[in-house]
Amino acid sequence: MPRRAFEHRPARPTWRCGTCGIAWPCSAAKLRLLAEYRLDRPALLVHLAMLQAEAAANLAALNPGAPPADLTARFTGWASAR
Repeated sequence: MPRRAFEHRPARPTWRCGTCGIAWPCSAAKLRLLAEYRLDRPALLVHLAMLQAEAAANLAALNPGAPPADLTARFTGWASAR
């Protein structure tokens, strides 16, 4: 599947949505991810946890000396297995 700008992908290293500019994952990205992983919620959580780790490293590099942000709610909290 080709990547398209309207798919609301993260812009690294800021982790803002490349389409709408808000913190990624934005609402549109969440909906796309839920649809993509609709049959495998655990795989979605693993995928999001890996992206969260990458985002934490990127954001820490952008803001050295600042306390690390808690990205759990942003990346995995909304997708918890039901």
